[in-house]
Formats: sequence, structure tokens, C-alpha cells
Amino acid sequence: MKFISTRGKDIAKNSAEAITKGLASDGGLFVPETFPCVYDKIEKLLDMDYAERASVVIGSFLEEYDSERLLSACQKAYSRFEENDPAPVVRIDEDLYVLELFHGPTLAFKDVALTLLPFLLREGASICGIEEQILILVATSGDTGKAALSGFQDAEGIKIMVFFPSEGVSDMQKLQMCTQEGENVNVVAVKGNFDDCQTAVKKIFSDKEYEKILKDKNIVFSSANSINFGRLVPQITYYFSAYCDMVNAGEIELGDKINFAVPTGNFGNILAGYYAKQMGLPINKLVCASNSNNVLTEFFANGTYDAKREFYKTTSPSMDILVSSNLERLIFELNGRDALITAKQMQELKEKGVYQIKEEQLEVLDREFFADFADEEEVMQTIADFFEEYGYVLDTHTAVGINVEEKFKGFYEDAGKTIVLSTASPYKFPQSVLKALTGKGVGDAFEASKKLENLTGMPMPEGLKTLQNKKRRFDKEIDRNKTKEAVDEFIG
Repeated sequence: MKFISTRGKDIAKNSAEAITKGLASDGGLFVPETFPCVYDKIEKLLDMDYAERASVVIGSFLEEYDSERLLSACQKAYSRFEENDPAPVVRIDEDLYVLELFHGPTLAFKDVALTLLPFLLREGASICGIEEQILILVATSGDTGKAALSGFQDAEGIKIMVFFPSEGVSDMQKLQMCTQEGENVNVVAVKGNFDDCQTAVKKIFSDKEYEKILKDKNIVFSSANSINFGRLVPQITYYFSAYCDMVNAGEIELGDKINFAVPTGNFGNILAGYYAKQMGLPINKLVCASNSNNVLTEFFANGTYDAKREFYKTTSPSMDILVSSNLERLIFELNGRDALITAKQMQELKEKGVYQIKEEQLEVLDREFFADFADEEEVMQTIADFFEEYGYVLDTHTAVGINVEEKFKGFYEDAGKTIVLSTASPYKFPQSVLKALTGKGVGDAFEASKKLENLTGMPMPEGLKTLQNKKRRFDKEIDRNKTKEAVDEFIG
């Protein structure tokens, strides 16, 4: 299967090339030439475990990867999750379910893809005959960074460098990254927000002269952000797996449509759901849940994407994003896969901070999606109310999803069953969650975690407990225009 750029000037002859390159040479994102139908295999998926389901879903795109090696890699990756299940579905009430995606090594949904991406990248490089050292650059709003560092730690022939906003992640997220072990890793704080980090990394990727300089040093770039299709495709699996689990549990009949509510920042997680629907999964609505940085909510309401707005630092920092990179892939589909129009809109976003879609395209979005947002007060209230009613502890990002799901059910009273994607453990944001439950703030993350554990009876994960005594290895902070110099220093 070929992969084409959303901007029309690059083609990858297969998925291996698309994954190893990460970002298309024209600055666009790689998308599959066609969407394979996986729903016709759904009855077989019902009887499989998660790793087997993943190998089928992912393998439908990665035709040149050996199927047995892919299955083995999935089994190895997902054995790192609690009970070998990266995506258990928890029933809350008759029409509400939570898809828990935080049972991996770094306690965030990014683990589902980033425990597997090292295999996809190394195997892809082998298929493509790439012998150079691979340098992975990552911009993170919190969770991607640690998950990528953990996944690629000491990976042969690969170096990884993570950039995060110095004041835009939680204390736990920062500690997870800055204490990371491994000889091939580096972590740098950037003065600014996530959009600054993402823009800086994309600028490096698109610098042809710098690419040649590194090539002469026997180094090639790749990405572990969701701009890389290898990051995106494993996430499609948990939509199919959740649906299968619902059928197996007798909650729905095969063929029934369900909704998915997704806390959304860079639009990769919800785009995976959109792709699952294109592959035949019976999805009614995809609920796009934003925090106070509600650029996506307004886009779905009026068809104008306007990133020229005030940026808010919120209690759900992984969603503090104004330029949602993966939306470009959806825009490409809305444009009838017209790359020239898509490229023009992305250039308008770069130069003017705004672009517009047509009325008929907005009508398509309205059929496929529901979008709304939760402000800070609503997030705190949702965490408190949900714990009081169900005894279930939400992290701040999942609370955004629950709050918007409630608004969705208020708008469509007969909407049916909805699965809310839970993207992180509450213990990654213990100060905020504790304050929501008690009204009292605690400055230290570990003290807050102890109080949260005593209050809720939910054990603090061992992986976070050990952070308190780990040596902090990385403390470098740079201006956003100094990222290339930081890369040079890292590679020597």
C-alpha cells in the first residue's frame, strides 16, 4: 500500500518508508492511499486477545511487514501492560463506559503506540535498507515524551531527543522525563508552550540543508509524534478492541452503533477513531472534547480554524494546544483528498493563523462529530461529582471527556451508548485531582499523591512512587529558536 502526503509533493512507496520518514518531505502528513476494510474480520477479532487484534488491524496497513514478526512484536509490547490488556472497558452505567488507556509503563494512552513503535521503526528501516543512525525528535505536551523515551531507551541505532514546554507539563510528567535512563536519550525544556515546541521540531524536519548535513554524518530524522503514521495506526486498534469487548460482554449486538468521546489536543487520538470508522467500525458520533483552549470546538461549530487566540495553561496540560497537527489529515479527507487545497489551507494557517472550510464540509463534520469544551471550573466539578456518584477517580483530561459526553447526551437524548477514552492515570496530576475532590491545594506532587491514595483507596502506581528517589538527569532549558543548536550538541 502506498502512502501519500496531504500536501501532494511526496509519496511513500509503502508503510515502512512512511514510518521511517515520519513527516513527508513537503511538510505534509502521510496518509494511506486507501482504507482497508477490517469490519469484515470482526467475528474473528471477537475471539482474539488484544495483541492478536492489534496485529490484524495494524497489519491491514503494513502489508510489507512479516505478519508473524508483527504479532510477536505486539505480544511483547502489550505484555508490558497490566494483565496484558492495554485497553480494558469499564462499565459505569447503562449507557456510559470508560476505556482505560493508562495501564502501560508510563501510565498514559501514548504507551499503546509507543511500546510498539520501536519495532515498527526498526523493522521499517530494515525493509527500506536504511543503515544510518536514526535521530527521533519529539515535541511533547507531557505524555508523549515519557512514553517515547521509555519505548526507545537504549534502542540500537536510534537516538531520541524530547522537547517539552518548561511550564506546560505537570510535576509528575516533568519528573518522568527528566529522570529517564538510557544512553541514547536527551530531554530539553523550551521556554514557551507546546505549539512552540511543535513548530520548532517541524522547522528542523523541513530544513533541507540541515538534513543534508546530518546525512553526511550518517544520521537521518524520524518522529515519534502522531504526525508519524506509525504512532497513529496502533491507536486504531483500541477502537476495534473496545467494540469487540462490548459485544462479548453482551452490552451491544454485533452491528450496533456506539459513540466514542475523546479528550482532544493534537487530534491524533480522535483521528484514529475516524480512521476506524472508515475501516467499517459501526461508530455513530465521535465526540471531540476540548479544554479551555477550545480552538477545535469553534472550528467544528463555524468552519473557521483560528489559532490567533489567547493560550491558556490548564489543569489538563496535554491538551493545551492551539495548532492541532493531525487535523490536517481530516481536512485532506474533507477536501476530497485534494492536496493542493489542503496545502493552501496549511500555508494560510502558517502565515495568517487561520483558514476556512466550506459550508458543505461543515455539514459533513456535523454528521460525523460532536464538539464542545469544558472550562477549568467544569473540570474540577466533574471530577468531584463523578467520584461522589460512582466512586471512580478521573484525571483532569478524562474529566474533560466526561463533561463533554454529558453535554453530548443532553443534546442527543437518544444518543445511545458512549465510551469515553480515559487517557491518563489520576496520579500523573495528583495536585489538581486532590484539589477537585477536597477543595484544598497541595503543592508537592508526592504529598498530594499520598493524600489522594488515602482518600480514594486507589493505590499509587509503583512507577510513580519510585520517581521521588530517582536522580534528575536533564535540566537544560532553551529559547524556542535554539532547538537546532540543542540537537547539534546532542549528536556531537
